[in-house]
Amino acid sequence: MAARALCLLLLLAASPAVAAAGATPPAKPVSESLYSGRWYEIARTPNSMQRACLGATSDFEGFSNGAFSVVDTCHQGSLTGPARVLKAHAKMIAGSDNTRFRMAFFGGLIHQEYWILDHADNGDWAIMATPGGHYAWLLARRPMLPAAEMSAAMARLRQLGYERLVFPQQG
Repeated sequence: MAARALCLLLLLAASPAVAAAGATPPAKPVSESLYSGRWYEIARTPNSMQRACLGATSDFEGFSNGAFSVVDTCHQGSLTGPARVLKAHAKMIAGSDNTRFRMAFFGGLIHQEYWILDHADNGDWAIMATPGGHYAWLLARRPMLPAAEMSAAMARLRQLGYERLVFPQQG
């Protein structure tokens, strides 16, 4: 399973753009509290690594001195399908107001930078993307966003240039 995840991660990093030509710089500073607790994946740009991924969550824990751990989990094929778990360590990029971080996968073999492009003032949702603008995720603190928040988040995603999205099932 680790070899398959590594191959998929490499494909994700090397795939051509499917959204904006480059991510818009983050809109505002991010509180450290964003990097703790569970986030549910509400929407994402299509990518080969998550093709059959449902019920995806990211658990952020142990934020200290700009470093933290992330455990990404999704279920293959159905919400009750086999769980695929990917563990990573992350570190904030200095001077980024907590908007940019680098994650290391597979014991540091693979590194990927991520940006928090925007987030709700109340912390209920966040838009995370790769700096090249190829991939984006709408994450929420609950498996479903209320209609008004979903509308605001989707409008922001479109404003950032992300039109082609998939909406995986959540549990």
